[in-house]
Amino acid sequence: MKGPLFYSKILLFGEYGIIKDSKGLSIPYSFYNGALKMNDDNSDEGRASNNGLKLFVEHLKTIESEVVAFDFETLERDVEAGMYFDSSIPQGYGVGSSGALVAAIYDKYAKDKITVLENLTREKLLKLKTIFSEMESFFHGKSSGLDPLNSYLSIPILINSKDNIEATGIPSQQTNGKGAVFLLDSGIIGETAPMVRIFMENMKQEGFRSMLKDQFIKHTDACVDDFLKGDIKSLFRNTKQLSKVVLNHFKPMIPKQFHELWKKGIETNEYYLKLCGSGGGGYILGFTQDFDKAQKSLSDYKLEVVYNF
Repeated sequence: MKGPLFYSKILLFGEYGIIKDSKGLSIPYSFYNGALKMNDDNSDEGRASNNGLKLFVEHLKTIESEVVAFDFETLERDVEAGMYFDSSIPQGYGVGSSGALVAAIYDKYAKDKITVLENLTREKLLKLKTIFSEMESFFHGKSSGLDPLNSYLSIPILINSKDNIEATGIPSQQTNGKGAVFLLDSGIIGETAPMVRIFMENMKQEGFRSMLKDQFIKHTDACVDDFLKGDIKSLFRNTKQLSKVVLNHFKPMIPKQFHELWKKGIETNEYYLKLCGSGGGGYILGFTQDFDKAQKSLSDYKLEVVYNF
């Protein structure tokens, strides 16, 4: 048995903001992917993943059947037989490793599932998002359901607000363009739950709440609009502002050794960094109008291009 492949995802814009109704834009990233498999070779990774799946199945049983029903008989039989999730998606890196697993389980074992081939109305997208949010809460404590949605559908998702999401198209890449969106490997594994806790704690302060609304969400929404319109000049102007706001107000989410590097990008305009997912480690997302220049400037780090301008 080898199930279909489910891709990792990159939330280009909207981290933290989407919790408070900012816009967001999430794209599939096929460089990393995962699939359900039977553990024929009895590898350590396979066994560890299989043990994780046993716990996950117990969580799935707690979800109301009105939300989603599963074929537990087949699922438990497969898990007992050694099924595991074979994945190249790094965990704790902000690229949706648990999202891909959730999508794979839903695809194979959900009853009356909404399929990718249907006319995906807003209602259906929201229903999927609700289902995935309940399923993925096993991994993060609280989940928006967007990562699995992106992985399941394999198309860019535009988040207009919590209750308004749609499949979208993004401008096609300029393969010979100098500009790029890239991933920078921090070399540290990040954990989502503690970062979200810090954010929720900060939200109790009025100053932080108004900064989020007047600065963070304002620039995030503008970045999403600019990116979809292909207005590169405005996009970089807003990304710079967003990078500044994150450096000033989301310091705990940026690993300490990257504070100076972050600042350097803003001062030199060679690149702008932003959080990829919840931060705390994993990947950092970079935007540059000249990738060669950014690469020289960040020569100590491993960079991966995600999108070319």
